[in-house]
Amino acid sequence: MTEPRHIYYRAPLPQESVEAGLVILRDGSTAEIRPATEADRPLIRNFLSRLSPESRIHRFFGDLPIERAANELLKPGSAETRMSLLVLTGGQERPVVIAEGEYVREGPQATTAEVAFLVDDTYQGKGLGTLLLERLALIAARHGILHFNATTELRNRRMLEVFRSSGFQVVETVEDGFVEIDFSIVPSSESVSRAEMREQIATVASLRPFFKPRGVAVIGASRDSKGIGHRILLHLKAFAGELYPINPNAQEIAGLKAFASVLDVAGEVELAVIATPVDTVLDVVKECGVKGVRSLVIITAGFAETGERGRELQEALRAEVLGHGMRLVGPNCLGIMNASPDVRLNASFAPVFPPYGPIAMSSQSGALGLAVLEMARDLGLGLSHFVSLGNKADVSGNDLLQYWEDDPDTEVILLYLESFGNPQRFARLARRVALKKPVLAVKAGRSQVGGKAAMSHTASLAASETAVGALFRQAGVIRADTLKDLFDVAALLADQPLPAGPRVAVISNAGGPAILAVDTLIAAGMEVPEASEQVQAHLRQILPAAASTQNPIDMIASASDDHYREVVEIALEDSGFDVVMVIFIPVGLVSVDAIAQAVREAVSSARRRGNRKPVVACIMSRHNLAESFSSETERIPSYRFPEAAARALGRAWAYAHWREIPQGHLVDHIDLNIQRAREVCWAAQERGESWLSPQDYDAVLGAFGLPMLEGRVADDAEGAVRIAEEFGYPVVVKLASRSLVHKSEWDGVQVRLENAAAVRSACQHISARLESAQQLSALDGFLVQPMVTTGIEVMVGVTEDPLFGPLIAFGLGGVHVEILRDVVFRITPLTDRDATEMIKGIRGYRLLQGYRGIDPADQEAIEDLLLRVSRLVEEIPEIVELDLNPIKVHPPGEGCTILDARIRVKPPAALRQ
Repeated sequence: MTEPRHIYYRAPLPQESVEAGLVILRDGSTAEIRPATEADRPLIRNFLSRLSPESRIHRFFGDLPIERAANELLKPGSAETRMSLLVLTGGQERPVVIAEGEYVREGPQATTAEVAFLVDDTYQGKGLGTLLLERLALIAARHGILHFNATTELRNRRMLEVFRSSGFQVVETVEDGFVEIDFSIVPSSESVSRAEMREQIATVASLRPFFKPRGVAVIGASRDSKGIGHRILLHLKAFAGELYPINPNAQEIAGLKAFASVLDVAGEVELAVIATPVDTVLDVVKECGVKGVRSLVIITAGFAETGERGRELQEALRAEVLGHGMRLVGPNCLGIMNASPDVRLNASFAPVFPPYGPIAMSSQSGALGLAVLEMARDLGLGLSHFVSLGNKADVSGNDLLQYWEDDPDTEVILLYLESFGNPQRFARLARRVALKKPVLAVKAGRSQVGGKAAMSHTASLAASETAVGALFRQAGVIRADTLKDLFDVAALLADQPLPAGPRVAVISNAGGPAILAVDTLIAAGMEVPEASEQVQAHLRQILPAAASTQNPIDMIASASDDHYREVVEIALEDSGFDVVMVIFIPVGLVSVDAIAQAVREAVSSARRRGNRKPVVACIMSRHNLAESFSSETERIPSYRFPEAAARALGRAWAYAHWREIPQGHLVDHIDLNIQRAREVCWAAQERGESWLSPQDYDAVLGAFGLPMLEGRVADDAEGAVRIAEEFGYPVVVKLASRSLVHKSEWDGVQVRLENAAAVRSACQHISARLESAQQLSALDGFLVQPMVTTGIEVMVGVTEDPLFGPLIAFGLGGVHVEILRDVVFRITPLTDRDATEMIKGIRGYRLLQGYRGIDPADQEAIEDLLLRVSRLVEEIPEIVELDLNPIKVHPPGEGCTILDARIRVKPPAALRQ
């Protein structure tokens, strides 16, 4: 039996570490969160002394002396038994505790813990209690705690509201003025949804001062016209708010009054752009913190990109920024822009300020950002925002996704990525955002293959690039191969409706380009159906006899602007087409402007009738395409070559189709014995074993309901014969070894053994083969199994990517898997939709449907197996590699059988944190 689960990733919170890192409060300010230690006693004493007696009474049910209360908060223990978290502001030099939360397990093996919080009176109402609850629940759940309980006074309304608004299903019992609260901390759809909503609200509030500041200070505003600070100041003179140059050696710069320090500015400074020498930046940041600046853009280079010393400096910088509750873009960045006419913010040294439009972009490369801005200007594409992230010491692309998710000025999001800080969080956010607006990405470094030499089938097939592709597919991110592809697709999505289907009408005045378009459209997953007889009859009435009226519609070289107008109108009105592509090659008979005017008129006419089909144009000319196909009401994207237009349409349709399909859900199998599987893996770790023995992987797979073929291990040939005779012939004898991975390399799979003599011979052959290679010591025994002769062979595997986590693979199985490489990868956890798409995504899918006398495969059984394996590696992080190969899949309704398995475990400390 199964039931749906919500989509919940291992790292649902913004920080890369669950126990420590940055937190964003409800008002957008930031703070540090980390476990409490004995070294924090002075800070905790100070914290307790600042609290009102009422707050201390609520927490300790009495006004305890300061030292005794501090002892309560600093009782020793590990996350297994208790966890106390502190929230601090003030930076490394002046840290101040503003909140504390803890859970205490009720016993060594208990699944329940008591939870409590304490928040500085001046910080109450900023979401700190909720934040601590969410963080403690996540840590506790990872240590086997399933429920929290708490006791609070009935009059402690703030604390009651924390529990009631958490999204957890809270049960309250009131007695004698106290409320006993109990709730499951296993994540639910409601709790995750509310946590995500709170996170987004806080993140948007923290980024608002970057994009809509009331006052901007340029610190390092030089009088030298060639200086970066001077250029930034000049660019900001168009800014709609207050602008303050900061330079201790100048009275006036560029016609503006200059200030020696940001502290000398009387007005409000929400954004500071810093372009000072690297050895001065930390002191400048401290002054900004004292001033109350909310956001910083640090242009200065010389930090983590330069080596270990620079990394240490950047860590100190980040701590100072967060300690003062600020946010930071950079360092080592180009700057940021908001092109809205109401703001006109160019806080960068880029010489190009793009026109205003619906596209937002972030870039991890400043130099590339310069080229991107020029390209956008040349293509006539308007931007809402541009952000150069630089070293990403604080603000990341994940933060920007949340800001742009509901930003009314942004309809399309572009990302240039060189690395992922937290791919699990990116996957969660991008999937959510892509359901509302397109997210396009170019990922650099596609050719890099990272990691060690692979040890299993799955690991040898996977690489970091594989993980990136899987992440983008699952999250609905449109991947572009080049920057040109990125802007080709962006132009279409920013200016045209999404395709309602894949059927394209290709209208041209030349056969060659039309054929190129058709070939590329088909390759991109589109369709070019023949026009209906009614449409063809209409076309024959208006086109020359030599024209082709099927599809592509070749109007021949003599086609006039009137022909284009009428044919585009016909194609737009016909229900057999979802998209219209217009191709024109100037042959001197009619101008590009006339054709553009005709196409605009046809599209405008259709729009007035409510027609929302997308239209793209391909004008094979150097003519200014952006201007020709633009009007006050609509911009028709234009391309130099038909292949570019076709590829853009293919990606747009794939995205539209992804949005149409119901989003998948995780499936919760209720017949699992998770604890049993954990114990087996832990025991293997304690024995120092890496690969599990057949007995152990049988137990692990069995605990998760995975259908492993029965088998037993014999110490010698005679023991193998006894097991074979109990099973009945024919049988299979396999090499059992925890160190030799690929059995076939050692003749370690002997099949169709019909009698005892054959079994003895097989065992002797395996032993001799190992002995000849001086590997006999690696022999753990002989695995004997019944012979399974029917079914289609597939494989399922998992490998641990150091950044992305578990990658699950599916493909046709057996010894040919690495040769054919017909394998599809996804990042766990898998939804039911992911599992279905994996099965249908291999080139050999036709074989699973039934082919030339071969029975179709039980696809529901494969899907169930994939989902169980996904749950297995999510619940048991000790498993870092797994191969189920081959798996015999039987006809529909008959399930599948795993014939062979390999599972490798590693200590949890060696996994991603």
